[in-house]
Amino acid sequence: MTIELAQVAAGAPFAASLALAGGIATLREGRRRAALNEAMHELRRPLQALSLSLPAGRSGGETVRSCLELTTGALERLDREINGAAAPGLVGPVELGALSETGLARWLGRARLLNRPLHLDSPGSEVFVVGDRFELSQGLDNLINNALEHGTGEVTVELRSEGQVACLVVRDSGRAAGARRVGLRAKFGGRRRRGHGLRLVRRVAEAHGGEFNLRAGAEGSEAVLRLPLGGGR
Repeated sequence: MTIELAQVAAGAPFAASLALAGGIATLREGRRRAALNEAMHELRRPLQALSLSLPAGRSGGETVRSCLELTTGALERLDREINGAAAPGLVGPVELGALSETGLARWLGRARLLNRPLHLDSPGSEVFVVGDRFELSQGLDNLINNALEHGTGEVTVELRSEGQVACLVVRDSGRAAGARRVGLRAKFGGRRRRGHGLRLVRRVAEAHGGEFNLRAGAEGSEAVLRLPLGGGR
C-alpha cells in the first residue's frame, strides 16, 4: 500500500504527542515509586527502633511485638507491589491455636473499650496448616476487626477441624446498620473504600487452597475461613 508524504506529515504531530504523553506518564510513575519507597524507608526506621526498645518479658510486650511484625509484613508486601518483587510463597507449618491466641491478644484492648466480650473456643489438640503465618494472621485480624466494627454483642473466635479441613470461625451476636451492605460490596467486588478487609481474607483463603464464606443476618454473622490441614508434627 502506498502512503502519501502528506499523510505521514499529518501523522507526525499526533505520534509526537503520544510519545510526549508516554514520557510524562513514565516520569510521574517514577516519581510516585520513589516517593513510596522513601515513605516505606521512613516507616521501617521507627518500627525497627520501637521493636528493639521493647523490654524482654514485660507484660504486653509480646502483643506489641506481634503488631509490629504484622506492620513490617504489610510494608514488605507493599514493597513487592511497588517494585515488582516476587512473593515468597507459603513458608511452612502454622499452628492455628497459637496464631488465634496471639490474634485475640491484639484486639482485647479495643474489645474492652467497646465493652464487647471477646474469647477463643479451640480444641485441646494442635491444628496445623501449611501456609504464611503473616497472611493468616492478617486474615484473622480483619475478621475480628470486622466483627467489632460492624457487629454487636459478644465476639467468638472458634477453631475446629472437619475431616481434613481446619475451620477458623469468627462470630458476633448481631449486625450494625449498614454492615451487610459493606459485606456484599466486598463479596461482589465493589470499589468503595470499605470492604478491603474481607477481600483480603478471600485472597488469603484462595492462596492457601481454602475458601472463605460470610453469613450475615439480624441475629449475627459467621465468617468462616476453611483451610486444608497439614504440616503437623
